[in-house]
Amino acid sequence: MPQPRLYRNRAEQQAAYRKRTIRSQEQLLRQAGLPAMPAIPSMPGNARWRAALNQAHCLLVQTASEMQDYHDDRSEQWQEGPNADDLTERIEAIEDTAAQLQALADS
Repeated sequence: MPQPRLYRNRAEQQAAYRKRTIRSQEQLLRQAGLPAMPAIPSMPGNARWRAALNQAHCLLVQTASEMQDYHDDRSEQWQEGPNADDLTERIEAIEDTAAQLQALADS
């Protein structure tokens, strides 16, 4: 037995799809804690962009902290080896990137 039609034509079906897609995207943004974009499409979303940059900064700081904790928990022999040097360089690069992001968010 065929299923009953939900929409009279393809235009209604496409309109319903677009509405579902927009609702889904808005829900993802709310879950991420980002403010909504301005209602007028030609206005810049400065508050949203600043919040996204701040979240990225916090994530980088947290990652660098976890990496540093990992480094500190290793043996002294490991800390003097090449793996520790590579990890230290990565931590410094992440911290530099976090500082640049913070500067972008503050401007």
